[in-house]
Amino acid sequence: MTQPQILVVDDDVRLRRLIKKYLTEQGLDVYEAGNAAEAQSLLALFVFDLMIMDVMMPGQNGQDFTKALRAQGEQTPILMLTAMGDIDNRVKGLEAGADDYLPKPFEPKELLLRVQSILKRTGLQKLDADIRFGDCVFQPARNILLKSGKAVALTTAELALLRALLSKANQALSRSDLGKILNADNVRAIDVQITRLRRKVEEDIKNPMCIQTMRGQGYRLVTQ
Repeated sequence: MTQPQILVVDDDVRLRRLIKKYLTEQGLDVYEAGNAAEAQSLLALFVFDLMIMDVMMPGQNGQDFTKALRAQGEQTPILMLTAMGDIDNRVKGLEAGADDYLPKPFEPKELLLRVQSILKRTGLQKLDADIRFGDCVFQPARNILLKSGKAVALTTAELALLRALLSKANQALSRSDLGKILNADNVRAIDVQITRLRRKVEEDIKNPMCIQTMRGQGYRLVTQ
């Protein structure tokens, strides 16, 4: 497994370097960008597992940049940092497409825990080659799902679920295991996510061929 690659986007050089130093010491591979334009250039060159993004930046702010990235189809998880920790700004960040929100000032340990939680949710077991199942192809390096050659939009939860199922392809994953990955504490929530993902990958949702229910065991994804 390769080290998780993190992109820190913040115009505060000192804070950016402190974050990089701390996360690097925790075994993460960290890149830096001082603004949205620099981050966009790096995104064209590298595939990141997570972006840590400040809100208040010169030029395009973090919320607008996040919204633009999501409109482009960029699915990399985003942890948003800001001194504006009130609920309105938190909601705006999440509505823009951020996956989590951490107000400044924060303890480095809390940042690490948030990062680890997001990486766990998005199923950071690196899969190597493209994986085919049914009419679909999943490109793990880019977190892109194609169905009949066309890109399929996935939510963060759907992507985490798909990666979890693919990491144990052709084996049953229990609802308990899936619940830990999705941070879901009830069976109904997991079943709803399974149904949503099935609608995007199956030809006939009433007779699913790819994501199968294993009675008394959970779910499995059948690959070619």
